[in-house]
Amino acid sequence: MQTAYGLDDIDKRKLGFVYKQSEIETRYSVIKDFTPSADDRTFIPAGITAAFPNLDERMAIYDTEALPLALEAIHKCLATTIAASDITHLITVSCTGMSAPGLDLQIMEALDLSPSLFRTSVNFMGCYAAIHALKIAKMICDSTTETAHVMIVALELCTLHFQQEYTPDNAASSLLFADGAAAALVSNNISTKKSITLKHFYSQVNLKGKQDMSWTLSSKGFLMKLSSYVPQLIQADIAALVEKALEQNQLTVADITHWCIHPGGKKILEAIQHQMHLCDCSMQYAKKVLAAYGNMSSPTILFVLKEIMEDVHIKEVPSNIFGVAFGPGLTMESFIACKR
Repeated sequence: MQTAYGLDDIDKRKLGFVYKQSEIETRYSVIKDFTPSADDRTFIPAGITAAFPNLDERMAIYDTEALPLALEAIHKCLATTIAASDITHLITVSCTGMSAPGLDLQIMEALDLSPSLFRTSVNFMGCYAAIHALKIAKMICDSTTETAHVMIVALELCTLHFQQEYTPDNAASSLLFADGAAAALVSNNISTKKSITLKHFYSQVNLKGKQDMSWTLSSKGFLMKLSSYVPQLIQADIAALVEKALEQNQLTVADITHWCIHPGGKKILEAIQHQMHLCDCSMQYAKKVLAAYGNMSSPTILFVLKEIMEDVHIKEVPSNIFGVAFGPGLTMESFIACKR
């Protein structure tokens, strides 16, 4: 960022300080330019005056890089469960790349899935979209007496949308967001030792925050607006959201053993922890993912959920999991799951 934006020494120090304060240790990108040894840049020019890639060029990279990452996530997910040919439904989730035919058809072809496969795509919903996909998957499983094996693939290549202008929003997005993919299998007739049961979903929109978090298309790529007020908006609304969600499932905060919180950033996690009076151990899963991967948008909550599922499996005790993620709108989407 320092090189691409041509920052002076003062701005370099400011940016370096913000990076250190982010508590993100590692992020991943499909673009080699982001590696420390990338001397020959092919995507981001070394200098603010050079021409940056347009939307067509960014989407061409998405079309090339998305499928291998999605397939790797699917194969890891199915390793000890079912064969790919047993998938009955496919839900793809993404807000960083779109085309038609798109990722869903690419996956169908690569895995030789049935041409009559039920498929749908959750697009442009941002960081909470994987929870929305889980909700759709549960509705599918609950609505049929036939065997349903719903494969969810959440994939984002956020680093494709590095922007040329050095603005607070662009700087915040560039130091926070990363690339990643996650796959989840939701079934109405199989389970494993590590599986959990989805119980309930609840969502809420705070329209007064619709201008504080947004994600729009432009010829220069997708543009993120991430206001510094977002943590405050979430802090103001999170307690009411949790209370209403728990009420509908006859639970209280004391009943929750694991908190699956989307690590939208350090300040968001701090705001939630403070407002909900959560201990450090309740935040460990979200903080671990934030440190190791940054914010990958939609896949991130599934990374956190995987950490919790591993922990629940090891401890082998009854557990109630509360999950929540945030996105444009300002939308807060939550779920409750359990392990018995």
